[in-house]
Amino acid sequence: MASEDRADARPAMPEWFTVGEAATYLDVSEPTIYRWMKEGLLSFYKIGGATRFSREGLDAVIEKSTGRKEAEAAAGRCSACGHNVLVEGRLQGAGRLYFRPFHARFWVFEESLVPTRAWVCAACGTVQMRADTAKLNRLRPRGRPPAEGPS
Repeated sequence: MASEDRADARPAMPEWFTVGEAATYLDVSEPTIYRWMKEGLLSFYKIGGATRFSREGLDAVIEKSTGRKEAEAAAGRCSACGHNVLVEGRLQGAGRLYFRPFHARFWVFEESLVPTRAWVCAACGTVQMRADTAKLNRLRPRGRPPAEGPS
């Protein structure tokens, strides 16, 4: 019993990953891990002749990734603090909140309002919103990239 108490009193050690384990954790290939190391996107440590990654460093990569696959992996985490308990709800004013693109195709047989979903982080209170990208892409004028802002 006393040895269990002493084990609990020790500070939690960071969890370390090898290159293969980091690739599995981030759901990417090993060459991607090496490329990110070379580009400076991924923090790593050399311990003897081995390369190791901390869980915090890998989680930071998830937060700052912008690719589709990486964004899907990070979707269940708070964008501000990384906490993974998000409570889904709806922001409400005088009704539902919708996103209206600045430029939409003219002859579309549907309303140009894009439904949104919202989550709040149970740890820090950050509210995150996501829009229906399938509908947004249907409304985008052909041959025109997404607008940067009002024109």
